[in-house]
Amino acid sequence: MSFAFPVKAASYRLDIGSQMVNLLGKPVKKITVNGALPGPTLHFTEGEAVTVMVTNHLDETTSIHWHGFLIPATMDGVPGMNGFMGISPGETFTYHFHVRQSGTYWYHAHSSSQEQDGLYGSIVITPKGKDKIQSDRDYVVLISDFADDAGTKILGNLKMDSGYYNYAKRTLGDFVNDVRKSGFSSAWKTTMNWGAMRMSPTDLSDVSGYIFLINGKTPLQNWTGVFTPHQRVRLRFINASAMSIYDVRIPGLSLSVVQADGQNTEPVKVDEFRLGNAETYDVIVEPQEAKAYTIVAEPIDRTGFALGTLAPQVGMRGDLPPQRPRALLTMADMGMMSDSHDEHAGHAMSMDHDMADMQGMGATSSNDIKTGWADAHAPLGQRILDYKDLRYLGAQTDTRAPTQEITVRLNGNMQRYVWTLNGKPHEESEPMMLSYGERVRLTFVNETMMAHPMHLHGMFMQLENGQSAEKLPNKHTVIIPPGKTYSVLLSANEPGEWAFHCHLLYHMMSGMMTSINVTKANTDNVAPKPVIIEDKGYHHVH
Repeated sequence: MSFAFPVKAASYRLDIGSQMVNLLGKPVKKITVNGALPGPTLHFTEGEAVTVMVTNHLDETTSIHWHGFLIPATMDGVPGMNGFMGISPGETFTYHFHVRQSGTYWYHAHSSSQEQDGLYGSIVITPKGKDKIQSDRDYVVLISDFADDAGTKILGNLKMDSGYYNYAKRTLGDFVNDVRKSGFSSAWKTTMNWGAMRMSPTDLSDVSGYIFLINGKTPLQNWTGVFTPHQRVRLRFINASAMSIYDVRIPGLSLSVVQADGQNTEPVKVDEFRLGNAETYDVIVEPQEAKAYTIVAEPIDRTGFALGTLAPQVGMRGDLPPQRPRALLTMADMGMMSDSHDEHAGHAMSMDHDMADMQGMGATSSNDIKTGWADAHAPLGQRILDYKDLRYLGAQTDTRAPTQEITVRLNGNMQRYVWTLNGKPHEESEPMMLSYGERVRLTFVNETMMAHPMHLHGMFMQLENGQSAEKLPNKHTVIIPPGKTYSVLLSANEPGEWAFHCHLLYHMMSGMMTSINVTKANTDNVAPKPVIIEDKGYHHVH
């Protein structure tokens, strides 16, 4: 129940426990928040003080991380950082923070594989004053991947055999088809190249076999958002999946992207977008007909769908689109050639020591072999969102040039299923030390054949996406494609120890994580922070 009275705070209580959940035909034990999977949507208002009391009913330590929040480091919720050791069984931890932003965010565990096992939920933060994004309907679309197996078992399978879940490995028949298309010499050379790397061109995802959920519902359960024709409908897409990246579309509707990772952007109309782990996009759609439209989130390994419906009433269903072909990785995804059309490409990449011997083996040019990972097999003429399309709404306040550049190499060894940053797993890495207020360029160099959604806690990164300095968009999570280099800018204005990791859960758990420590040793040339004005209005206590 909610009560309205004059306060400057919102208070929540979250009980983390476990119960039997049956989504795939048999009951399995999963983690729940307040008895539900996913957890409840939390509603905050910009400027208010928030208290969240979290009680752990599990038999293991747990935690909650407030993904994308500008927050005191002690409240960030990562065990082992900033003096926070997690929430022990039977204990209650109280999070306190002021809300310094608005938009769409989410929360999840940062303990073991609990995020995969059910500890996640959405957050909607209402802006102070009038929302710049106007809509008649407003829905969260939280997408997640669900497995019967516990996350620890999935990781164990990957450690035992990194290809354990690769059900689409190439066959002799595929080789014969390649011979027909490109000739024996070319097909044999490509096959030998992949063999020398001990990889497969079908290695798009480490884990397959999931069922995909929207707001905790399977495609058969059909989550539905109701609309009246000609209304503006806001859809807050959140990828809360452990290991799945999606191509998202609503056939028959144009999508106006108005927010990325909780930060307002200039509207851009697209037909679909790729949604990486932990990313969020808010879109506006305006259905004109009184019919059902299908919300389609198709994982890039093409092993199913997360499906929902927009309709004039509950119970209606739209058409189910045919499954698109699974993309195949190419030598271009391995950085094996120069691409004159991409200023960030052209690096010789290495997955492990064998890759160092591959630099002279690659094909001729990117005009002959196209990137496979980015191929969504969309119909001709469909516009797909690109990072370079994103423009900050308004003007960035910090447009200083960076004073230092830090290279972040994304590495891995698939044979041992070990993932690293700059060649070191988390337990061996040294934190990146930044002085408070300095401006830094982070240059990601992906030396692997997989995309990595890189997430920085506590601060936003600005994509160097070709826009002017005032228009560089904010992101808390950035997808770095296979074999590519991409750079972002960072204003180190949040003191503390901040986790920095790949948001593919089992990559993080297998070492692809470090920290960025911001110290107040130097406060010169600090860009101003936004002023926080206390909200004097009426609020709800939940």
